Amino acid sequence: MAGLLLGLVAGFMGGLVGVGGGVIMTPLMTEILKFRQQEAHGTSLVAVVFTALMASVIYYLHGSVNIPFAILLAGLALCTVRLGARYCSLLPEYKLKRYFGMLLLLVVVLLFAKPYLPHIVDESSPAWMRWSLLAIIGLLTGFISGMMGVGGGIFMVPMMVLFVGISQVAAQGISLLAMIPASTLGAWTHWKMGNTRTEIIPGLIVGALVGAYGGGSIAHRIPEEGLRVVFALLLVYTAVRYLRAKKPAPSQAGH
Repeated sequence: MAGLLLGLVAGFMGGLVGVGGGVIMTPLMTEILKFRQQEAHGTSLVAVVFTALMASVIYYLHGSVNIPFAILLAGLALCTVRLGARYCSLLPEYKLKRYFGMLLLLVVVLLFAKPYLPHIVDESSPAWMRWSLLAIIGLLTGFISGMMGVGGGIFMVPMMVLFVGISQVAAQGISLLAMIPASTLGAWTHWKMGNTRTEIIPGLIVGALVGAYGGGSIAHRIPEEGLRVVFALLLVYTAVRYLRAKKPAPSQAGH
């Protein structure tokens, strides 16, 4: 039942706002189910894969998925994810989290300021400009994902909305499809390392599929501005969690 409820909540939010749901599941697993952080990451990634699969199908049926864009983003993100993972060792974890939290808050401000900002590109812009910006977003997404241990949707979606002129719902559909390869690879890697709590996986998958179907369907009935507000609230929630990261206490070793 715990897995089913977690899957329903994360799948619904993932389908609604175009993210995998890991930002919701991971803290619930560590704080309520008392999973180790590694177990929470590994187990949640399994649900992320199924959330993204189901929700991307729903978005595709509604005509909200650009497959070539998703392939480009996924491919380039895979190219930089390891680089980001290596870079994360250069700074303390709590500082990385705080910096990422500040970045997310900046994104929230930009999302609400979007109607008043000059458009870099729109649908009338040359194709090469859109593809070039998407390539940059894909590379940055992989790097940030590897550095912070988060899915790409939380970063990909607002970047596409702000800088590529893609609508909120279309950006969410592209994001969901693009995150499948990296999430699958991550889930498989964690499973081999023993970081997957298999006892809740069946309920988690069922809940994620049902929740993603509902969230993805409802997303296409909400006005663009309303959907952007819901996404911004998720960004604020995530940002606050990262900004609250505490500096670890000095080691007592040698005392």
